[in-house]
Amino acid sequence: MVNKFVEKQVNLRNYKDMKQTKTQRRFRIKRRLKATVSGTSDQPRMSVFRSNKEIYAQIINDETGETLAAASSRDKDVTGKGSSKTEQAGLVGKLIAEKALAAGVTTIRFDRGGYLYHGRVKSLAEGAREGGLKF
Repeated sequence: MVNKFVEKQVNLRNYKDMKQTKTQRRFRIKRRLKATVSGTSDQPRMSVFRSNKEIYAQIINDETGETLAAASSRDKDVTGKGSSKTEQAGLVGKLIAEKALAAGVTTIRFDRGGYLYHGRVKSLAEGAREGGLKF
């Protein structure tokens, strides 16, 4: 009888961890990543934001706080070209790579922003690699 009571207490302790929304989970992961990934002048950070309809990418120098390049699926070069959102994310990756190379950036640190590395985020990263960025 005592063992069942102890098991019930353990389950109640973990109850808060089990009941997290997707955004709470993403911000927890993002906070953990932010401690390790930061951009410098020689290796800026590529930050990714993914909404339900669009995807955005920025290359940021965290030391000076300036954005070196930015691209999104709302840009005229990308809009209407990809039939799916995953294909559009790949085009955004290639576009951000072109803009970064024009700004003199060749190597970056990838900040997925708490999103899992699959689907549109993975497609964006692969497009950036195809465009010539190293990370």
